[in-house]
Amino acid sequence: MLYTIATLHLLGLNLADRARTKLTSTPERGSETIEKVLWAGAIIVIVGAAVAILRGYVQREAAKIQ
Repeated sequence: MLYTIATLHLLGLNLADRARTKLTSTPERGSETIEKVLWAGAIIVIVGAAVAILRGYVQREAAKIQ
């Protein structure tokens, strides 16, 4: 029984050590990609808003001509 407890304890320590190594080796991996995606999304929203504003302005002015 003591052998089983010691084996499970060592297995738990080994797994915890491997998890700690994986989690702390590259803590900011992928953050640059997320940042680029957020900037691209913001630019798309800004361009979409500008297009909508310009389209509305042009349509109002075109309605005045006719």
